[in-house]
Amino acid sequence: MKGYKKLLFVAVTVFILLSSHISYCEPIEINAKSGILIEVNTGRVLFSYNSNIKLPMASTTKIMTALLALEYGNLDDLVTIKKSSVGIEGSSIYLKEGERIRLKDLVYGLMLRSGNDAAIAIAEHVGGTVDNFIKLMNRKAKELGAINTNFTNPHGLHDENHYTTAYDLALITREALKKKEFRDIVKSKVWVADRDINKYFYNKNKTLWQYKGGDGVKTGYTKKAGRCLVASATRNGMQLVAIVLDDYSWFNDCYKLLDYGFSVFKPKVIFNKGQFIRNIEVINGNRKKVPIITNNELIIPIKDNEIENIKINIELPEKIYAPIEKNQKIGKIRVYLNGELFAVNDLVVKYSVKEKSILIKLTDYLSKIF
Repeated sequence: MKGYKKLLFVAVTVFILLSSHISYCEPIEINAKSGILIEVNTGRVLFSYNSNIKLPMASTTKIMTALLALEYGNLDDLVTIKKSSVGIEGSSIYLKEGERIRLKDLVYGLMLRSGNDAAIAIAEHVGGTVDNFIKLMNRKAKELGAINTNFTNPHGLHDENHYTTAYDLALITREALKKKEFRDIVKSKVWVADRDINKYFYNKNKTLWQYKGGDGVKTGYTKKAGRCLVASATRNGMQLVAIVLDDYSWFNDCYKLLDYGFSVFKPKVIFNKGQFIRNIEVINGNRKKVPIITNNELIIPIKDNEIENIKINIELPEKIYAPIEKNQKIGKIRVYLNGELFAVNDLVVKYSVKEKSILIKLTDYLSKIF
């Protein structure tokens, strides 16, 4: 790229492997038809088994329903329950026609008790109609790259055209876990709703009790889908999500995947937010040079033997022209593993730099002549 100087550093002190596009076949046996293990921060796939085959996912569907409720709804909204939300097959929080209940309580009932009636009530409130809400679900899935997913309902009751993959479900879960409200909901063991009866919601996800660091996410079961589980846990600042679809040993297999992830992969700081990269010459500025820093941190889960074969490419101009704003994007830092791009981060200017006045520019010009 014209006007840019590229600095290539090979075998940086630490690093990586990744990409949610790369999967790893480790000698781990699980009983699922499909399974995956990812690290939430980077999306790196740590284990994959048949993770792109389309399968029904039962109530793990509700991860998307909750995500859209948080994106499009107000948790303090009072929802008036319609007849169409009452008496839905399967798990229920026992909604009554005409009942007024907060959207927040509906989402807790959705994720802790897996209320199918709560799913319909949320869909009607957020989407106007269930059909409109389903359109939102499918649109969001495509936006996230979950291209092998199709929703026909907000709860996960069986339909031949309602399916996902373990990989797609990982993408959806990772997006949901970016929201603090979602994280708070799925890690709650119990919730007391603001209603007169049936107000205690106990979480069905045993991961919260049985697994050290367990903090989510959702169980699911139908006869057609089998036992499906999205289990998350956080240790030493690293959050992992294990997913199994159609697995009679659902909790044990998710724990096995989480154990593998925490024992084999360790979080490594590649660079911190605000880390100094180098100084760049400023033309016509009240500073001769300005420091360039990283805009964000990068922490990656890696194995001990993945330190080598890492390359970092820093792309910056040799000089920049004033005026310059603080945090103005000025370049890129790209991280590669075995020739494959892992991550891209912005490099920014640490300080604002004002342009020289016309008088100072003239003085500088004359000094060069004489």
